[in-house]
Amino acid sequence: MPSGGNPSPARRDARRNRERLLECARRAFADQGAEAALDGIARDADLVVGTLYRHFPTRLDLLCAVLEPKLRGVIDEVEAALGLEDPWEAFRGLLEVLCAAQAGDRAFGDFLARRFLGDDRTETAHREICALAQGVLERAQAAGVVRPDVTGADLFLLLWASSRVAEATREVAPSLWRRHVHLALDGFRPTNRLDLREPAWDADRLCRAMAESAKQAGRAHAGAGGD
Repeated sequence: MPSGGNPSPARRDARRNRERLLECARRAFADQGAEAALDGIARDADLVVGTLYRHFPTRLDLLCAVLEPKLRGVIDEVEAALGLEDPWEAFRGLLEVLCAAQAGDRAFGDFLARRFLGDDRTETAHREICALAQGVLERAQAAGVVRPDVTGADLFLLLWASSRVAEATREVAPSLWRRHVHLALDGFRPTNRLDLREPAWDADRLCRAMAESAKQAGRAHAGAGGD
């Protein structure tokens, strides 16, 4: 029996196959979103799709394996923003971190839009990000640098809108989303503000809207012959 420090050739091959699948999946999900074709990922890795399923029994298993390192990095950056002395800089940093994370990564945008409801792994990370974002927002409002009628749902609607801008312009102007976010940031300031005639959404309404968007995306994918 091989020693623990000297894995067998079969185990080394399995580890290489897994890493190859993760590398190809990371590219495919970033470019095509959470519904990227799994058989295409396996083909890009020069493997059969059965090998993919042996390592990752479900699409969500593969997505979580791809997203987990980035999620931890984003959470660390948001925590760093929360620790900034200037509440406005913390607020601006929060939005820029989240918008930048999704700008070149459609799968991460899908995660922020709660495309994976019902899975404890993604829900735990999503709740952690939401709680941190709420802390940054409340601190900025308490300091008087963000208008008091802004809600957490408003922040995630901005993220949702920014992801669409980034997706639509990624080939011709991949950084244009930053202009959109900076214009929006001025709208969060407390001075010279317009009255918001449309009432704020609560978290439940936001989740329902995002879940419906996810359903529509799934139906479109199924209609296009996705796996």
